[in-house]
Amino acid sequence: MATPLIIGVGAVTAAVAARHLMRNGALGFGKKVGQELAKGGFKSKMDRAEAIEILGLKDTVAGRTKLRDAHRQIMLANHPDRG
Repeated sequence: MATPLIIGVGAVTAAVAARHLMRNGALGFGKKVGQELAKGGFKSKMDRAEAIEILGLKDTVAGRTKLRDAHRQIMLANHPDRG
């Protein structure tokens, strides 16, 4: 009877500790990751620089075709008719 209780308490303690570390950004998750992805807020109408930043691309001449391709892949993956 004591062994399952000890295992349960240990699992809950580990889960609470992991949650705390994730929320504080110690494990690479949480607030700090979101802040690194998009600093500041988004504009009401997305411009080219913001789209390039969100997609993680560089603004070069070759990047224009990569921007178009990355946007197309995201739109196809998230299209409502794809189910």
